[in-house]
Amino acid sequence: MQPTPASKRILLPVRGWFILLTLVLAMFANMIPFGRLPGLPDWLALVLAFWCIREPFKVGMAAAFLAGIVMDVGSASVMGQHSLAYVLLAFAAGGLSRRILGFPLLQQAMQILPLLLGAQLVMLVARMLGGADFPGLLYFLGSFSAALLWPPLTYLLLLPQYQPVEKDENRPI
Repeated sequence: MQPTPASKRILLPVRGWFILLTLVLAMFANMIPFGRLPGLPDWLALVLAFWCIREPFKVGMAAAFLAGIVMDVGSASVMGQHSLAYVLLAFAAGGLSRRILGFPLLQQAMQILPLLLGAQLVMLVARMLGGADFPGLLYFLGSFSAALLWPPLTYLLLLPQYQPVEKDENRPI
């Protein structure tokens, strides 16, 4: 397997406040009332999966559970549907993080797609057990759009880590 040019870069450690900021922004993006527009990704699931893969020791199932509770309350949905889906997503993403990071970005997106589809399926089953109707197959379109957004999201969330602390012309790295 050939290393990608982006993998040769040395990343700075990610700051905890930046992880929290991205999770809060993704949560707010999920709460924007778009109605029943199909194809919108679950932003919080996508960002949560990203941080569980990149930083499995900083973001894990506890953060996923808390984010899920907040999403359940914020979206007035069946209590626990987001929590259960996000905890299972965090568990799978953390467990597969070493494997997923070994692939180039487009292949990472293909690895992320089943994780996001599984999270959506868990939410759908919880919602239907609560008495809701089946929303149709377009409901799963959000996972495919989220997988398409994986490469630009990865670049965007890693951008603050690419910046050097100090620039030294005499140092090769």
